[in-house]
Amino acid sequence: MSDTIFYAPYIAQTAQLPEQESQHCVKVLRMREGEKLTVTDGQGFFYDCTLVEAHPKRCSLRIEQRTAIDKKGFDLQIAFAPTKQMDRNEWFVEKAVEIGIDHFIPLLSSYSERRELKKERLEKIAISAMKQSQQAYLPEIEELVRFADCVTRPFEGRKFIAHCHDLPKKPLAQTYRKGENALILVGPEGDFSEEEVGNAVANGFEPVSLGETRLRTETACLVATHTIHVINNQS
Repeated sequence: MSDTIFYAPYIAQTAQLPEQESQHCVKVLRMREGEKLTVTDGQGFFYDCTLVEAHPKRCSLRIEQRTAIDKKGFDLQIAFAPTKQMDRNEWFVEKAVEIGIDHFIPLLSSYSERRELKKERLEKIAISAMKQSQQAYLPEIEELVRFADCVTRPFEGRKFIAHCHDLPKKPLAQTYRKGENALILVGPEGDFSEEEVGNAVANGFEPVSLGETRLRTETACLVATHTIHVINNQS
């Protein structure tokens, strides 16, 4: 595998890099015909390739080998209420992809600060983070989902809601068990309403805390992501 990973979702059908990746390959990295490169389709495969045509709009490749990458043994989804400052949402997405996550669900809750979201921008950041961390799976990012719709749809695994209300809850690190699929809800700066917490609990979500201090939304999301990975990496 080369140090620089390229992303081409349809490489199995076209054996070409998309325009943006082609431009990076030719204009930035100054790669030439005959050089070796590694490509991922974001669906669990790495492709060892040879650059056949170094064109800034469409680099043609010859696929030498395809390698399937096993997915980790658990599914992790974070449903979060995006912050008002977009750069904080982008920071969370970037770092969560580097650590490892399967699914982002932006939430629209009672106290949400942001009611519109530029999904395309977050997708670009996720792609960049996937390549930088040399991973073969691109997490899915949904459009904004209403809280009530999120808590009522099916999920095969443990469901948690992190909140700061003075209500019974357990530390996530003490209740989650290694290998379990996890869906974790994290609220906006104003937290979830007590009504939303009750609604989530009625739909099978377990109330949890993420530590002794009050965290910003994006920090809480990353703590939740890291906690799940720490437990799953234990021998």
